[in-house]
Amino acid sequence: MTTNLMNESVSLEDLGVQDKADGPVAAAILAGGFGAFMLGVFTILAEASAGFKAFATLDAGVGALSGKAVFTVIAWLAAWAGLHFALRTKHFDVGRALMIALVLIAIGVVATIPPVFVMFAPAE
Repeated sequence: MTTNLMNESVSLEDLGVQDKADGPVAAAILAGGFGAFMLGVFTILAEASAGFKAFATLDAGVGALSGKAVFTVIAWLAAWAGLHFALRTKHFDVGRALMIALVLIAIGVVATIPPVFVMFAPAE
């Protein structure tokens, strides 16, 4: 005798599995997108502002890239912690979080392309 499992409905309780909130997963995905976005923001800021570029130069041998990388990691970690705290017990559509993160990543990547961030440089 064969049974067709495709027509049977099985609940999580029947399987002995707990339904957990997927907010922490969405928080990690969103924070990654935010981090990429912030790298683009810091890149544009370093090009547009001599003061920020000097502030971001944490190591003279590396230049402003040192600060942009450090500030990006700090922003990413802060976003991850904040979003995790806010979403830790909530259900959040992970597909929606992924789409938002992909848009943020795309903006961040475009902002790090030289022809784009040079547009924000002050006129000489």
